[in-house]
Amino acid sequence: MPTRPCWVEIRARTLEENYLFLTSLVAGQAELLAIVKADAYGHSLALCAPAAARAGARWLGVTSVEEGVAARALCPEPRVLVIGGVFPGQGAEVVRHGLTAVAWEPWQLDELEGAARAAGAEAGSVAVHLEIDTGMSRQGVSPDGLDPVLARFGSGSLLRLEGVMTHLFAADEADGRVTEEQLARLDEVLVWIEGAGLHPEWLNVGNSAALLAGEAGRIATLAGRHGMKAMLRPGLALYGVIPLYDPEFEPEEPEGVAAARLWLQPVLSWKTRVVGVRSVPSGTVVGYNGTFVATEPMRLALVAAGYADGLDRRLGNRFSLLVRGERAPLVGRISMDQAVLDVTEIAGVEAGDEVVILGTQGDETITAFDHAEAVGTIPWEVFTRIGARVRRVAVL
Repeated sequence: MPTRPCWVEIRARTLEENYLFLTSLVAGQAELLAIVKADAYGHSLALCAPAAARAGARWLGVTSVEEGVAARALCPEPRVLVIGGVFPGQGAEVVRHGLTAVAWEPWQLDELEGAARAAGAEAGSVAVHLEIDTGMSRQGVSPDGLDPVLARFGSGSLLRLEGVMTHLFAADEADGRVTEEQLARLDEVLVWIEGAGLHPEWLNVGNSAALLAGEAGRIATLAGRHGMKAMLRPGLALYGVIPLYDPEFEPEEPEGVAAARLWLQPVLSWKTRVVGVRSVPSGTVVGYNGTFVATEPMRLALVAAGYADGLDRRLGNRFSLLVRGERAPLVGRISMDQAVLDVTEIAGVEAGDEVVILGTQGDETITAFDHAEAVGTIPWEVFTRIGARVRRVAVL
């Protein structure tokens, strides 16, 4: 049956083109791992993972084993890297579905090794990517805790150290000081790993900000010095959104960012429709707790989108959506399932009109950065908060 008119449009072909552009930036220096975690940043794993594979992605990155199983069902060929690691009881699914887990805790290796043994796996048949904490203090083994972890990959182990990874947490700071320090620490760790007689194939370092900042060459050089192949993992850029570079550190944008502004295109648009329009007199209260009161006669349009759909409640009385190619202010508090627009100055608005929450209509555009700036967050959160009940629809 027809559904409530609140939906997201996904242009899978645009994602493919974005991936191809990003591969051109690394110019054969590195492999790209397409990040499709968190339901492809809220864009839809079902639509975006196959698009990345069609574009040539040989690796997909997810957070969890559950996401990995879903990605494997959609994409039989690419390798699937479970970046968030395994949790107790999940090792069997990693082995069964041919996933590749990131690990950094001994108990995670216990889990994977136990599952491999139960499956009758051969020595060295279960690939693991070891995450190194080079300064972010989030996940990853610290350099001083390496020895007992590396010992788990000795001769006869069911596990194979296939890759080493870390996260460059300040790649958007152009002075590069933090990134340089992290890579120096990583270099020392790689020397230590070689000294333990281990020779991983992949060095997995760098997100969208690092890629666009031109770090692929430096990462490839580091990888080559240790007989490894470089891998970068674009996320936000894959979906056509360019990470902002902190002006405190960035007087001029990196060359890759300037090129990206010309070539990368947003994959997602978020839309709803006008439910009805009413005229109200001066003094009319709009929404919960009367946070907006009409100071003159107004025309108000009710739209079918609210905070349960991901429209941040803090946008009430401080943001606009697009209708008939013009910006219409949100008035009153945003409700769970609905919001109200002031369309007094927009002629002809009527029930059924399309409303753009995020995207382009006519000559106007609302971006994820616009949403983020209005409420003090980041584009990643804007995308991933779009509710599961909002339909994702493939469009050309």
